[in-house]
Amino acid sequence: MHNSIKLLNPQAYITTITAQIEQAQRRIVLFTHIIAYDESTEPLVAALCAAAKRGVSVEVASDVFTFGILGGYAPLRNGGSIRRLRKMRRTFRAAGVRYNWFGNFGPFLFAGRTHVKWCVIDDLVYSFGGVNLYQRGLSTEDFMLQLPSANLANHIVQEYHRIARADHDGRWYRSHSFACEYGTVLIDGGKPLDSLIYRRACALAEKATNILFVSQYCPTGRLGKIMAAKKSVLYFSPWQLIGGTNRLLIRSSMAFTGYKTEYKRAVYIHAKFIIYTMPDGSKVALTGSHNFVWAGVVLGTREIALETSDPQIIAQLETFHTTHIV
Repeated sequence: MHNSIKLLNPQAYITTITAQIEQAQRRIVLFTHIIAYDESTEPLVAALCAAAKRGVSVEVASDVFTFGILGGYAPLRNGGSIRRLRKMRRTFRAAGVRYNWFGNFGPFLFAGRTHVKWCVIDDLVYSFGGVNLYQRGLSTEDFMLQLPSANLANHIVQEYHRIARADHDGRWYRSHSFACEYGTVLIDGGKPLDSLIYRRACALAEKATNILFVSQYCPTGRLGKIMAAKKSVLYFSPWQLIGGTNRLLIRSSMAFTGYKTEYKRAVYIHAKFIIYTMPDGSKVALTGSHNFVWAGVVLGTREIALETSDPQIIAQLETFHTTHIV
């Protein structure tokens, strides 16, 4: 495996992990908030099944929110996608892949969601971005970070099993953090109103002199208020770029906060990161699955983020900003 830090756009991400899975020796743990079984994911599914058949431990999970996105709340509208998801599950299980749906349907669409995204292949970690594995998700402005680290890989595998146990028991756990060679990993455990990631985003914003914000949504709650008093540049998706619930969320939050986006491109932003410039000129980045909106904190979504001062990671985030966002 190529042991270097890389920021991968969605197409590069799925191509890279598919190739790495074909070479995996010991373990694969893949979690994606949304997954489909279509032309964009068929090679990945085939690689996962082949790995399991040759004796690699393969665990895959997704959130039941997938059914809402692909037609589960209106199955007559898009029943073909749902049938293919069921076929994918049967294909995984026949190959020996341990596959799970996390979460439950409820009266609130976003409540109780596991929103993390990661893929561990042996000792190589892909995470701290927002890529979902379906055709539309692979067509957004987004990324995943490739980070070689046995220590980080072990921690994420442990976290995966912790989430699986909590989801099985219908409970949450407190947010927490752990150190790795790239900075500090922050985990939101699904407890309503308990988001370590959001609190840290606010704490860093209070200290910073300049803030670069990129997300699919405009910032809401305390974070938005802090950023309004700072030299902040906001890039989030205009509501005109999306339909359905996200369109309503973006439009209503813009109307409520009065914030405007600097984003002028025609591709939907799904990346989520903030780069803070501190009074001494140093930079700190917070990047991951969290959208930095208060509603997710209230509802208790499970999230992952990396707080880092690593110059290589920050440089790649800045390059992503200048090449895909500005």
